[in-house]
Amino acid sequence: MKVLQIVPSISLIYGGPSQMVIGLSSALANLGVDVTILTTNSNGDVGQPPLDVPLLKPISEDGYQIIYFPCSPFRRYKFSLGLLSWLAKEAHNYDIAHIHALFSPVSTAAATIARRKNLPYLLRPLGTLDPADLRKKQQLKKIYAALLEKPNLVGAAGIHFTSDQECKISERFGAKTQDFVVPLGVNFPKLLPKKGKISQNLGIKSHVPLIVFMSRIEPKKGLDLLLPALETLLEKGINFHFVLAGSNPQDPNYENQIKQQIKSSILSSYTTITGFVEGEVKLGLLQDADLFVLPSYYENFGIAVAEAMAIGTPVVISDQVHIWGAVEKAAAGWVTKCTVADLTQTLQTALQDAEERKKRGENGKSLAFEQYSWDAIAHQMIAVYQQAIH
Repeated sequence: MKVLQIVPSISLIYGGPSQMVIGLSSALANLGVDVTILTTNSNGDVGQPPLDVPLLKPISEDGYQIIYFPCSPFRRYKFSLGLLSWLAKEAHNYDIAHIHALFSPVSTAAATIARRKNLPYLLRPLGTLDPADLRKKQQLKKIYAALLEKPNLVGAAGIHFTSDQECKISERFGAKTQDFVVPLGVNFPKLLPKKGKISQNLGIKSHVPLIVFMSRIEPKKGLDLLLPALETLLEKGINFHFVLAGSNPQDPNYENQIKQQIKSSILSSYTTITGFVEGEVKLGLLQDADLFVLPSYYENFGIAVAEAMAIGTPVVISDQVHIWGAVEKAAAGWVTKCTVADLTQTLQTALQDAEERKKRGENGKSLAFEQYSWDAIAHQMIAVYQQAIH
């Protein structure tokens, strides 16, 4: 089977939803699938240099290959005529295309080309069909959907959702679709830094519980719930240290607003702001955390939540992070509603019981291994591809 993975960018700056294409491609290749990723060298908005990668030629990576195409000058939109021209010429050599992201010009155009070239394709929305997400730039998206995305949905061999809840609530604009639910996978690190090393390097005291938020700093992530909840806990005399790990190059004003809010509050003396983290620092923070928290207003999967569970860290998430059902069923953490009061109470409960945190962390690790290992995901995905093709 020859598969194309088409994604606007796989830069780390765009977070887990884009990065998962790499994990999936590697796992598929291990099972004998011929995988090629088509993407651009986009690495953020204007001001950020593009990815320093070879362009327009296949690069071998862990059993699969990547072809990077130069992005247009408007890098925020991650558009590439070169990628689309290549697809139009080579589509007949592949069995199926897996296209990641809707309402992204290069993905939209790729689906249109695939349809015209009779190449079966799957669409993975990345949460863009969530009614909450569709409210952003609502009028523009209505026009875009009517003219471009609805025909792509109608013509798709299937829609790849990453959770049952995402599938259930997603808008189809009147299109009848064949839906497949396959979760995202996580990498299980073979080597972790020495426990406490990263916290010590950051000057974080080891005798108090560590709460880690690690995600893109944007309004949907629920920081407007989390910060007042943490302030209330401190006012109650409940001690902890908070790490805000993340960035948002596409909206630095909001990121700066959050940082300033922390610095001007009681949280200031109890918080470490790291910016974007990766590699050993990321793994070390997840490992050292007593709680990983993500109170998002909507999240089609929550890859960072699965990564925390894979390391054995208990999670506190909202019931709008769409793997909350699996977390709740496995008792892998705590699930809260999107209110300051509920989040405050949930965090207080979790912080006051170290044994329960340990137990739920172990449950989360088992859940991640059983349901979110890339090997298991790749087997499911191959079955989906075969069904979609035929």
